[in-house]
Amino acid sequence: MQTHRAKRVEIIIEAPMERRLADAIIAAGITGFTILPVLGGSGRSGRWSREGQVSSAGGMAAFVCIVRPERVDALLDAAFALLKSHIGVVSVTDCEVLRAERF
Repeated sequence: MQTHRAKRVEIIIEAPMERRLADAIIAAGITGFTILPVLGGSGRSGRWSREGQVSSAGGMAAFVCIVRPERVDALLDAAFALLKSHIGVVSVTDCEVLRAERF
């Protein structure tokens, strides 16, 4: 089966910024992404968990986007515009997809 090169971009951001990041990604021309709740983790500030929080305001959300390589810069520019003043992590990895027309 033939596969096609793509980029997988994962963005972890504070949950209250979820809508703003989604709007920025769409404005950058990226229409396909998945948003997942982040249950917990550990970073520079130590361990944290969504468990026991009254609201999701203190939590994090993970965006997963798979895009064609030529579209990754627009996505990263949109994400960085928000992340430069908020907590967040961005990773970019190479991946292969089966149906290139979907991306």
